[in-house]
Amino acid sequence: MLVGGPSMKEGALKIEASSYNASEESEGNEGETFMEQPIRVGAVNYLNTKPLICDLEQLAPQAELVLDVPSRLAELLADGRLDVALIPVLSYFQAGCYSVLPNIAIASRGPVLSVTLFSRAPWPAIRRVALDAGSRTSAALTRILLAKRYGVSAETVSLPLDCAAEEVDADAVLLIGDRAMRACLPGFQYAFDLGQEWFDWTGLPFVYAVWAVREGIDLCGVDEALRQAKKRGLDRIGAIAYAEAPRLGLDAGFCRRYLSNILHFDLGAREQAGLRRYYALACELGLAPRGVSLEYYHRAHLAQSR
Repeated sequence: MLVGGPSMKEGALKIEASSYNASEESEGNEGETFMEQPIRVGAVNYLNTKPLICDLEQLAPQAELVLDVPSRLAELLADGRLDVALIPVLSYFQAGCYSVLPNIAIASRGPVLSVTLFSRAPWPAIRRVALDAGSRTSAALTRILLAKRYGVSAETVSLPLDCAAEEVDADAVLLIGDRAMRACLPGFQYAFDLGQEWFDWTGLPFVYAVWAVREGIDLCGVDEALRQAKKRGLDRIGAIAYAEAPRLGLDAGFCRRYLSNILHFDLGAREQAGLRRYYALACELGLAPRGVSLEYYHRAHLAQSR
C-alpha cells in the first residue's frame, strides 16, 4: 500500500505501479491473510531511492509505504508513526536508539550531483547560507565543510521547500534531491558538489541515508523484502531511469548514469569509515550527541506492541 506523507500534496502519490516493477500482481484478496496493522515503511520520493523500493509492495504486502522528504521521515520515525524509514544518517545519530539494516545505504564515492551548494562567493567568503528544509545530513555536511575545512563561521537559515532558491537573501543555497539536479541558478557563480567536496577532503565515501528501525520493532520479514527490493532495483536501473525521467524532466540517459555510476547502495567497510568520520565531526560541532554506535537490526525477541 502506497500513501503520501503528511507534508506531501494531496493526490501526489496516488499513482499506478511503475512500469519497471514486475508485471505479476499479488494473489487475490479473498482468503489472503494480512497483519492487523501493517509495518509502516518510510522512503524518500526522490530518484535516488527508487532502486531501494523496487517491487516493495509485492515483496511486502504487509507493509504500508509512505513517501516524504528526508527531514519529515525522520520526524515520523521519532514520533512512532513509522516502523522503519530511510532517514538521514544525522537523524540516526541524533536519535541514538535505532538499529540499521545491514549493507543498504545511499552513498557516493565522489560527486553525488543531487547535493549541491550554489554560491555567489567562494567558500572562504560565504557568510550566510540557506539550507534546504528537506535536508538534515547534507545541511550538517555544509556546516562541517564551512567550519572544519574552510574555517568559516556562517549564519544559516532554512530554505522552505516551496521557496524559489533564486529569491533567497543569502550568499549560498543548499539544494538536495531531484530539485538539485534540475537547478541551474545562473545568478550563483559556483556550484559545489558536496559529495565531491567531502571526498576531496577526506578520501572517504559519504553516506546520506540508511534504513533505520525503531527500537523494539519486529519487521516481520519486511527487512528481507527491503534486501530483495534493493537487488531487484539494481538489476533494473535502466528501466527505472527510463520510467522516472519524464516525471523529473530529466534525460533518461543522465538518470541511468546517476543511478549506475554516481550513487552506491552498499554500506561496506569504506562507507562505514566515512560515516564514522562524519559522525565525529558532527559531534565536534554539537550537531549530534557522543557515544552512539552503528547497531544492526535483528529480529526482536519481543516485538513492541503496535
